[in-house]
Amino acid sequence: MRSGSGVSSSGRRGAAASAEPAFTRPALAPGLLTAVVLLACVALVGSGPFVFVRWGVTVLALIVLVFAVRGHNWIGIAVAGVVVVLWNPLVAIPVPGQVWAALQVVAAAAFIAVGILVKVPRDDV
Repeated sequence: MRSGSGVSSSGRRGAAASAEPAFTRPALAPGLLTAVVLLACVALVGSGPFVFVRWGVTVLALIVLVFAVRGHNWIGIAVAGVVVVLWNPLVAIPVPGQVWAALQVVAAAAFIAVGILVKVPRDDV
């Protein structure tokens, strides 16, 4: 193989193709999943099955919270922490139905942003 062709022996082009980013975005998948649950279940606010939505959102927010702590993202920690407290089904905070519906949409947007913003450095060990 000619050295001037720009293709390495592994079949990749140039040095940029083989370089891996120095970070991962582990909160992206749980953040997007939380946003989907929040938006899909806006109609359940105030009904009996909403307690299951609260459990799911709380667990997913705890997962995002762990990744935000690992990535030292203080905004992500604050957002996930507030959602864990508000959506906690064990110690329910009384909030009117229309406010809950608005909070569902706001929290969904916040989790999309947190999922994108939380970066955890790769371990090169």
